[in-house]
Amino acid sequence: MDFAFSEEQEMLRTAARSWLKAQYPPDRAAGLADSEQGWDPQSWRELERLGWLDPDLSMLEYAVLAEEAGYALYPGPWWSTVGLAGPVLGRLPSTPTTLAWADSAAADLRSAAISMATTATGSGGTWTLSGTKLLVPDLAISESVLVVAAAEGGTGIWRLDVPTDAVLPVSTMDKTRRLAELRLDSAAAELIVEPGAAGNALAAVRRRSVALLSCEAVGIAQWALDTSSTHAKERLQFGRPIGSYQGVSHQIADVYTSLQLSRSLAYRAAWAVDTGAEDVEEAVTVAAVAAGPCAVQACESAMQVLGGIGFTWDHPLHRFYKRAQWITGFDGTGQSRRAEIAAALLDR
Repeated sequence: MDFAFSEEQEMLRTAARSWLKAQYPPDRAAGLADSEQGWDPQSWRELERLGWLDPDLSMLEYAVLAEEAGYALYPGPWWSTVGLAGPVLGRLPSTPTTLAWADSAAADLRSAAISMATTATGSGGTWTLSGTKLLVPDLAISESVLVVAAAEGGTGIWRLDVPTDAVLPVSTMDKTRRLAELRLDSAAAELIVEPGAAGNALAAVRRRSVALLSCEAVGIAQWALDTSSTHAKERLQFGRPIGSYQGVSHQIADVYTSLQLSRSLAYRAAWAVDTGAEDVEEAVTVAAVAAGPCAVQACESAMQVLGGIGFTWDHPLHRFYKRAQWITGFDGTGQSRRAEIAAALLDR
């Protein structure tokens, strides 16, 4: 049985890598991260032209693109649109769109299905939303937002254009994926998911978004590994490349072995989401447990291998490290995810 990507999928990877390398070298990605907007809005049209927003792409193609986006640390709302909004809408929106689910009563996607902190009032085609949503990814650079709210019939999901006066940016460690609060006071909205039916939609969001972040983490870890390996071969100490010393080479080898496992699990998670496999929840959780910490480990190891330069603001490594940490904490912790895996294995 052939578990490799198809020729077309590898061509998509090559095209994505080439474009990202040309358009988002580390210095430009850093400049955009530190800019007021945080991204280049023109890149959205480029993504459309390159096929990143093609509605016929499968989850496996998205996995390839997420990995390459992680390697380049692409700063833009592609993941939010594909991973958060796409599963709710059942299609990809044509404009940058995100999902607002977290609030004072719901920290993760599962608990959002029963939260009453944000409310929806109305019926038919006339609805208004009130409440505050927390830590919404890419909110300030999205044109539309899907909001999870509680109505008389249960929790549903509504869509509205992002009201600029309702967006409050919050201090964000990773400036390439910024967060914001959404404060709504009787804001008009369009019903997308009927009240009482949000649970299934949010479960689909969790599966796709976490699987794509696992692939993104693999790309980050690969970048850190490549950076470490290149430096270890070129940097000389006592007349020898520092990679010839075990204190350096063993760190790089540890990252390599961890990365291979994480990549396999991330690809498996993407396949499970794509095919609707029976063990999709377990596959996604295991991938998250492996890939996020692997990216963190790869960045921390790179800091050690690079020495003093790895700790400086001018070097891009800290930006990859911050994204890796954010991915690791998305919609859960290592402890909570291990508890899920243990329950799946021991409670059968």
